[in-house]
Amino acid sequence: MSGRLRLAPALLVAALGVTLVLYMSPSRAGSTVNPSPARAVGGVAIPVADMERSIAFYSTVLFFEKVSDVEASGPEVESLFGASDGRIRVVTMSLGSERIELVHSGGRHIEAHAPESADSSEHIAIVVNDLDQALLWLRRNHVAETAPEPDRDPSAGGVRTLSIEDPDGHALEILQFQAGKGDARWQRPSDRVFLGIDHAAVVVGDTETSLRFYRDLLGLRVVGGSESPGTEQEILNDGQGGHARVTTLRAAKGPAIQLHEYPGRKDVRSSPRNAGGDRARWRTVLITADAGAAAGKLGNAAGRARPAVVSLADAPLDFRRGFAAEDPDGHGLQLRSR
Repeated sequence: MSGRLRLAPALLVAALGVTLVLYMSPSRAGSTVNPSPARAVGGVAIPVADMERSIAFYSTVLFFEKVSDVEASGPEVESLFGASDGRIRVVTMSLGSERIELVHSGGRHIEAHAPESADSSEHIAIVVNDLDQALLWLRRNHVAETAPEPDRDPSAGGVRTLSIEDPDGHALEILQFQAGKGDARWQRPSDRVFLGIDHAAVVVGDTETSLRFYRDLLGLRVVGGSESPGTEQEILNDGQGGHARVTTLRAAKGPAIQLHEYPGRKDVRSSPRNAGGDRARWRTVLITADAGAAAGKLGNAAGRARPAVVSLADAPLDFRRGFAAEDPDGHGLQLRSR
């Protein structure tokens, strides 16, 4: 009897341990554990009118390196990229650890548009280690700035920026983080001027609405936010006044996604300039573990239709399943699973 009494406390502790494990298990009924649909930000797919011209610009001027050059066709390609005849050429370019995709539709001419940086609804931000050297190099290659010269005051928000455009008029932000600002990798010594892509930015009409999509539906986490009424934002706004609300989100890997809201600015559009019938457009690429599950989550959201998931035989584009979608402001997205 005394032996049983001595065992009783140990058995009680073991029982409590098993109960706790079962309670904390993600598989238990009523668990709130929900894996993030967006495991990584894969970059941006950018439509181009002349592939060779764009390759030359990104490789010669901005020092991107070609990773792959693939042609694909079929109704699945049309669904994902909006190619009118189902034929595309995709050239993947890398800068540092980040990538972009240049997308050319074989049966469709994409018109380059006039510069309109003040109201561009999308851009990517390319980090340099010396903005003055970058500016000299861009001018030597006859690349015009679409915003004033970079702020010479290094204390202005800890970031120096200038804006340019690629050959098709897509907005690019060139920026330098001052000491102690930005991701730690941008502060590492490097003999390269152009380092990588910090973020892809989209202009939104309402930050809270966009957060319900990017944070609550897609699972990106908010890592920063600011309201910027000062000199730096005036440069980003092509010299025009006003303030912006900037919210930065990240997945586990890849560049950040920034939401830019301009309260009261009527000249800044949140809707993409090539939305609507033109489906061959800029798309932010997100990597997910299960494209079908991600599509189901978006489809279950109030007021949204379930996106159509397509499968690519032999994975010519380095992924097997994916679908195209839009955020609340009409910005294009593509979710892929390998």
